[in-house]
Amino acid sequence: MFILFLLVSLVSSINATAMVSRSEYPLSQVSQHDPTTRITIGNKAIAPDGFNRSTTLVDGTFPGTLITAQKGDQFNIEVVNRLNDDSMFVLTSVHWHGIFQNRTNYADGVAFVTQCPITPNHSFLHSFSAPNQAGTYWYHKQCDGLRGPLVIYDPEDPLAYMYDVDDASTVITLADWYHTVSPDLIGTVPVAESMLINGLGRYAGGPQSDLAVINVTRGKRYRLRLVQMPCDSNVQFSIDGHNLTVIEADGQLTEPLVVDQLQIFAAQRYSVVLEANQPVDNYWIRALPSTANATYDGGLSTAILRYVGASEVDPTTVNTTAENPLVETNLHALNSSGAAGAPGYGNADINLNFNASFNGSLFAINNVTFVNPTVPVLLQILSGAHDASELLPNGSVYTLEANKVVELTVSIVSAPGGPHPIHLHGSADSSTFNYVNPVRRDVVSAGIIGQQTVIRWTTDNSGPWILHCHIDWHLAGGFAVVMAESPTDTSAHVDPVPPEWYRLCPLYNQDPDPTVARITDTSYA
Repeated sequence: MFILFLLVSLVSSINATAMVSRSEYPLSQVSQHDPTTRITIGNKAIAPDGFNRSTTLVDGTFPGTLITAQKGDQFNIEVVNRLNDDSMFVLTSVHWHGIFQNRTNYADGVAFVTQCPITPNHSFLHSFSAPNQAGTYWYHKQCDGLRGPLVIYDPEDPLAYMYDVDDASTVITLADWYHTVSPDLIGTVPVAESMLINGLGRYAGGPQSDLAVINVTRGKRYRLRLVQMPCDSNVQFSIDGHNLTVIEADGQLTEPLVVDQLQIFAAQRYSVVLEANQPVDNYWIRALPSTANATYDGGLSTAILRYVGASEVDPTTVNTTAENPLVETNLHALNSSGAAGAPGYGNADINLNFNASFNGSLFAINNVTFVNPTVPVLLQILSGAHDASELLPNGSVYTLEANKVVELTVSIVSAPGGPHPIHLHGSADSSTFNYVNPVRRDVVSAGIIGQQTVIRWTTDNSGPWILHCHIDWHLAGGFAVVMAESPTDTSAHVDPVPPEWYRLCPLYNQDPDPTVARITDTSYA
């Protein structure tokens, strides 16, 4: 899609510029798929924090299987829908978060924007490439467990000299967890019961369930890939007794920056280098969520960093106040060419202002609540609708000319529940404009009521792209718009659209014979 350059954010005035066994849940993410694979979405009862509930999972696990690739690999991922628990959503799609999908907008996986949803007992093959991308990504859909990590490794990583270990064992997922199915939570103000680290955690008043363990050898350096994939909570992440050196944010390398704590918003990812230079022992890994009265008592919101040779016991390390937390104004892109366009606020080719508000039940951007159209926006465009006035949903689609620099100011006017993480490949957290070396990323915090963020990107990827708050409950409440980039060019830009894509809407509308979806018996590595 796009790379967003953060110019300024968080300006204070909007006028200012049941138990689970270890065998069921590995204590670190080890199973993985290659870029040519099949993932099956199904229902299963699990108890990652000790409370048993029905969920929506990828291949029966939470988090979903790690998908890995090498830079330049072609992805061919068949998504199979085997959902049958109607207490949750049985329609699905999968979004490959952070992948630009240049020329493959139809594979972005956003139901009713880039495709019709996949119906039960049907599948869709997502074929796409990411030739110039490497880093930490993830995939997701429903808030009942359909989410997992995706990593693209770079054999020529210019920062590889900084670490010794970078594999499946160093991918760390963070996710809030709810004991109630998500359809029953939409329209409420949900509060997660627990925070899971690599799929394990505990809840207040619950059993002493297993916690995830990350094993390290003293003297080695580890690239920890932190994947924040909650429905809501942002977290304060730290590891007792250890500094962390940030080298990547949302798939973009950064100048190395040493911190001792990171605030990570929903959908953001970081790579940090941990030096195992402390005495052989056990140390708490902490991910304190932003929910009210969050605590580490009883092992809540924690995992264990265990040095080889240490006893298999809980840590006794003490939580201390961070002395060097991440301040994103100190985080800069590696080998930056600067922000797109001419320096100066309002000096882009296209300057937009979005005001986010709330009427007591629904969110809105510029007074319009996003609702799913009856026909995906991409299909509308491919069918000949090119003007914003022609595209549904009315008032929520913004058309942009090709090869222009867009500057977007997102102001949180009256939208509660922040800080609001905004997703369209952007970045966060600065009080002064930076056109020289801004951090580049795909999720930026727009802050709370009375704050705003300013971001830039270049319109070099024709197609409809959703921009939304990445708190799932806010997206469900209408906090979104679609940026339709150069619609007149989309038909040529995404050509050829696979025939299977065109079958999704008839299947959704009529649900014909499942064999039409071509679910095969082929096995994938």
